[in-house]
Amino acid sequence: MRLERRTWRTLEPLHGMIYFSPEADAAYKRLGLTGRMGYFASRAAAFGPVPAEAVVATFYNFNPQVVHQAIPAAWHLASPADILDARLNAVDTTLRQVLGDVVDSPEMSHAAALAREAAQAISGELSGRPLYAAHAALPWPTAPHLVLWHAATLLREFRGDGHLAALLAAGLSGIEALVTHAATGAVPAETLRVTRGWTETDWAAAERRLEDRGWLRDGSLTEQGRREREVIEEATDRMSTAPYAALGDDRCQELCVLARPWSKQVAAELMSWAAARNSRDLRTPRTD
Repeated sequence: MRLERRTWRTLEPLHGMIYFSPEADAAYKRLGLTGRMGYFASRAAAFGPVPAEAVVATFYNFNPQVVHQAIPAAWHLASPADILDARLNAVDTTLRQVLGDVVDSPEMSHAAALAREAAQAISGELSGRPLYAAHAALPWPTAPHLVLWHAATLLREFRGDGHLAALLAAGLSGIEALVTHAATGAVPAETLRVTRGWTETDWAAAERRLEDRGWLRDGSLTEQGRREREVIEEATDRMSTAPYAALGDDRCQELCVLARPWSKQVAAELMSWAAARNSRDLRTPRTD
């Protein structure tokens, strides 16, 4: 596995937990944000009070109708600054609950310094990276575990923006990208369909389009489809190399060794949170 993909995967649970944390849900509800509003508003708040169209464009694979139900209504309930504060406070509480005293350890400080160096190495690489650029403009927190989370966020959004460029170059719409991702077996199709707000009719139509292109057959990737997906992943890796190359192989490995046990702890909690949320979503698809 390429260095940039391996390092990103190691850090990803430390960032991604915020989308499932009960603490985050509670923090957003205290601001009046219900349902999907918390997710869309908290991730988009770095842009300021942008219209729904900006979120549709940069989040890519959600049903636009679902985005419009959350944005701009969220901005009338809470300011982007208050939402960002709530998000960071939820990160603090969640990581302290899950990791305990390690958040104040020398190892955490060192990992945070390494991740921050990688993230800051790309501070001038803004072209075509809207979500990364918006988050890169936010102030750095001071506590080491929050520095590590913010760095992981920047690295994640940097890679994500590149991934969207690769999907666009491959001629995939948001829902078509989801269908091909589900066809790899990485995530159940129903989970992706429901959490992104697409109907069964939408999904079936996307499958037919991919079948016509030779990418899909009976819900599985064809040989052509597998090759095309690998091209997308390789392009994403290439466009994500810079921060990890700046850190170097040895220090990337050092960062992975430090962060891997914390990521595993967080991932274990994330799985239980996600299972509860997905179970609820699958029982009653949300439209809020």
